[in-house]
Amino acid sequence: MNNILPQEKVSELQQKKLSFIDKIDRDLLNHYHHADQVQTAAQNYELAFRMQMEVLEVSDLSKESAATKSLYGMNAPHDQTRNYGAQCLMARRLVEQGVGFVEFTMPDDKGADRWDQHGNLIHGHERNASTVDQPIAGLIKDLKSRGLLDSTLIVFSDEFGRTPFSQGKDGRDHNPQGFSIWLAGGGIKGGTIYSTIDDYGYRAIEKKITVHDLHANMMHLMGINHTKLTYRYSGHDVRLTDDHGEIIPEILA
Repeated sequence: MNNILPQEKVSELQQKKLSFIDKIDRDLLNHYHHADQVQTAAQNYELAFRMQMEVLEVSDLSKESAATKSLYGMNAPHDQTRNYGAQCLMARRLVEQGVGFVEFTMPDDKGADRWDQHGNLIHGHERNASTVDQPIAGLIKDLKSRGLLDSTLIVFSDEFGRTPFSQGKDGRDHNPQGFSIWLAGGGIKGGTIYSTIDDYGYRAIEKKITVHDLHANMMHLMGINHTKLTYRYSGHDVRLTDDHGEIIPEILA
């Protein structure tokens, strides 16, 4: 947790620095009145300090039982499975503490890029699958057993799909025209398959879902109307879904 641990060896020194920064921020705010950047920066400092006070306890996985660690694959023979399992377990602990958004990424594996396999695809994808399979299953099962799955939306995605034809000797190129993302919990209808792809696995052909549609449904499940949520950017009120995005009732529980 290198970005969280304080650099100061004594808390009194850190507190003096923070108090000095706070004084500078308040002076700037009093002078400029509407200095949004200053106010945002101050809030970021305050959030970082609160995280320092709490995250070390939350990140202590030693308090978890051996059965829980085993569920997440933390005693698996593949070291990257253990690594990813620790991330999934950390995600559950953060959700339990009320953290609203948690993102984690599959670790790099020597000899196997994450999912961007332009070469040696079979070897790379097999290792990647062995990395994520057990930890993700453990996360879903653990959230469900604790009554947290219904209120937690899981979105599992890679960058985009791979072509059904080879690239070079044994790789596959990028394919944004048809690929899969799966969602679980948080109001999603389990076991639902939506959209179809052509016989070659190359293009989505029926009930196409765009990234804007995905975002619209994610926000809907979080209780946010995507047509009304805007943020100020370059003098304009901008929607995350732009002028697009449709709610898809068939995938909602």
